[in-house]
Amino acid sequence: MHNSLTTFIRELYGTSDFIPLHQPTFAGNERNYVNNTIDSTFVSSVGAYVDEFESALSSYCDAAATVAVVNGTNGLQSALHMAGVTRDELVITQSMTFVATCNAIHWLGAEPVFVDISDTTLGMCPLSLAGFLDEYCELSNNVCLHKPTGKRVRAVVPMHTFGHPVELSRLIEICQNWNLSLVEDAAESLGSTYKGQHTGTFGRFGVLSFNGNKIITTGGGGAVLCKTKEDGTKLKHFTTTAKLPHAFEFIHDEYAYNARMPNLNAALGLAQLEQLALFIEKKRQLAAYYADFFKGTAFKFVQEPQNTRANYWLNAIVCENKECRDDLLKYANSSGVMMRPVWKPMHQLSLYSNCIAHEMRNTEWFADRLVNLPSSVPSVE
Repeated sequence: MHNSLTTFIRELYGTSDFIPLHQPTFAGNERNYVNNTIDSTFVSSVGAYVDEFESALSSYCDAAATVAVVNGTNGLQSALHMAGVTRDELVITQSMTFVATCNAIHWLGAEPVFVDISDTTLGMCPLSLAGFLDEYCELSNNVCLHKPTGKRVRAVVPMHTFGHPVELSRLIEICQNWNLSLVEDAAESLGSTYKGQHTGTFGRFGVLSFNGNKIITTGGGGAVLCKTKEDGTKLKHFTTTAKLPHAFEFIHDEYAYNARMPNLNAALGLAQLEQLALFIEKKRQLAAYYADFFKGTAFKFVQEPQNTRANYWLNAIVCENKECRDDLLKYANSSGVMMRPVWKPMHQLSLYSNCIAHEMRNTEWFADRLVNLPSSVPSVE
């Protein structure tokens, strides 16, 4: 089976060379826009492409405002700060996520709380979230408090794993009942929708990543989708050193970040965004090929949840057990076909092992069995 799978993947990509997990595709205006930026000399945090990229993202995602930043981690940290998260507060998220989700919480002086994932979305499970809140929290003067510690629970951060949207309707309802801010970690889900609406636009903020391995890239970068134009204005001010407009004076009115995306990166991103619809079409076609290949096998291909349209950023399969997973990973990687396990659950990292973890059954089960398959956009020529 392992040999037939690697052979199948090589046929999909038409090469006998090394096949990475996910590499960028540059088939449009990338070179033209980047060269234009260099010619203009505006390659840093000032330049027309930053504004154009933000505007194009707002239009594509149907967001009230978008703020481009240096990376997704900073975007999430900025969004949580704007949502009011501060030192010694709690932020509920999922343990099966990339470490950046938790690091953004940590560097605000807050602490992540982990709830379980759903076996259908691989993202935050509404039942686990509700169970934790009902058992361990209370509303006091409309403030959600964790009864054992007395700490305020400020926000909920679900992550759309591999580009598959979480069950947002139920999560929104729970957050409203408990007066919690919803901030979506949509780093992997640009182009994915839930009930026809783009991920990242359901909470007060949604955060995108444009790292080199994402569905589109700016080299390094991210963006924050904002629910209101007012939040967008405040967030842009906060991420650009809080400098007040003036012809020549340097006046700053709050402690802030210097996190504006450079114009050079935005130029690359704009050219990539112009091709996003084609990228998603090709990636969904790739996912269909994988799904058909795994029919009738011992492996379960991870497909988009009900009421969603996923970008299939990373294709994934579920193996029978950890031994099966490890055998596949060893064979594929030694054969020049890159495959990876899912991230080690955050509650199992020494960094976050002392954090509250509620019902990790699904998290630990999938962590032993998930494998990501090569998912680069097939040839767009």
